[in-house]
Amino acid sequence: MIGNHDNRAAFRTVFPDHPVDGNGYINHGETIDGVRFIYLDSVKERTHAGHFCAARRDWLQGELEGCTRARIFLHHNPMPVGLPAEDRIALVPEDRPPFKALIEAHAARIDYIHFGHVHAPIHGCFAGVQFASVPSTGNQSIPDLNETELLQGAPMAPAYCVVLIDGQDTTIHQIPFAWDGPVMTAGTGWEDWAKPTEAAE
Repeated sequence: MIGNHDNRAAFRTVFPDHPVDGNGYINHGETIDGVRFIYLDSVKERTHAGHFCAARRDWLQGELEGCTRARIFLHHNPMPVGLPAEDRIALVPEDRPPFKALIEAHAARIDYIHFGHVHAPIHGCFAGVQFASVPSTGNQSIPDLNETELLQGAPMAPAYCVVLIDGQDTTIHQIPFAWDGPVMTAGTGWEDWAKPTEAAE
């Protein structure tokens, strides 16, 4: 997948065998255990905002109509997330209603929508489908529900997510990976619970 700092032409030069759709967008899918994993190209050159034009929507519609269950992945948040500055570079307003309508029309077969871009873990429901964004392996966003222009962020602890899928059930674990301090361990029995001890390593 590509994101707002990527260039589609450069990506295709470096990864010439990567699948693309009929219009050259980095849209592709694969079926895993009966579920269609659909990866979307929401990039437009020289802008941080997301775009998903009619040609890309037509491709996605074909993918959704051709499967019984799906899970969608894209870089940009396709909906506002209540952070005015971040929402300025979400999917552009003109592409949101038709994208939402497409999701609503196929919501019964979409298990989840996953995206990044906002550098923060945000969870909710969009067009009848659960969604989750992920933190960053670099700088993290600091949620500001009032700031309309400036993105707020800091070099806080990086993390990634592990998604556990069991049928239509989804569990998401956020994994911090830069901690180098002590790790405390405790048993799960009643007598052990209040006695954490520092791990030998």
